[in-house]
Amino acid sequence: MKTINEALRLIRVFHDLNIKTFANGIGISPGFISDIENGNKNPSMELINKYAEYFNLNVSSILFFSEDLDKIKNRSDFKINIRNKMLKFLKLIEDSAIEKED
Repeated sequence: MKTINEALRLIRVFHDLNIKTFANGIGISPGFISDIENGNKNPSMELINKYAEYFNLNVSSILFFSEDLDKIKNRSDFKINIRNKMLKFLKLIEDSAIEKED
């Protein structure tokens, strides 16, 4: 599975939304969302934009989160890389929430 597809799925799951509810919320068929998130189709920038708007994220945050991890050599490096990405991702979410409050 491509990492962008998995990133989109994880963002939706993180927000505790099933595919049908999310798909209805952005006006796309649940089957299409399923195909995207399962890696059967590639997401367009327009669709990534819809995820970003729906979940109040920056497109760049989604792309950062989905960065290719294939170059990681071992499980230890993988775990450290994921941990660092998650911390940065959560910081981006926090910064976004603070900006809204101001």
